[in-house]
Amino acid sequence: MSQRFAHREEHLDHEMIKVEVNLDDMPGEWLGYVMEKLFDCGANDVFYSSIYMKKNRPGVLLQLLCDRTNLDDIKSVLFRETTTLGIRHFPISVHRLARKFYQVETVWGSVTVKQGIHEGKVVENAPEYEDCREIAEKHNVPIKEVYKIVWEKILDNK
Repeated sequence: MSQRFAHREEHLDHEMIKVEVNLDDMPGEWLGYVMEKLFDCGANDVFYSSIYMKKNRPGVLLQLLCDRTNLDDIKSVLFRETTTLGIRHFPISVHRLARKFYQVETVWGSVTVKQGIHEGKVVENAPEYEDCREIAEKHNVPIKEVYKIVWEKILDNK
């Protein structure tokens, strides 16, 4: 099931794993490549933070969330593609909002907006980045202008 349609109802997901590794002696250029590989094998979210390690060495903390069924693939990517010598992973529960999608029409085309619904009420509206990026590139307009127009239409419909 596509990620977009997997969360129609608000629920607690008890099958998630948080994975983290400390990285040093690794070129920063590799981080984007590793992130793509992790998403390709099922990571739900990947994020980096600057840290200081032993002997005050600068490093990067890579953290991600994935379903427990993807853990072996995630670990393979981390060991193959990074400089880590160890991986920490913890079971974690995630409270997921119900999600609905609708279209907002702009002068440049349609943008998908994702709604987050908590206890039956809309608490979040988020224009889909890829739709906004595509419009900005195709029509040579700043992406912030695309977002501004979409947000105006969202607020007009409240």
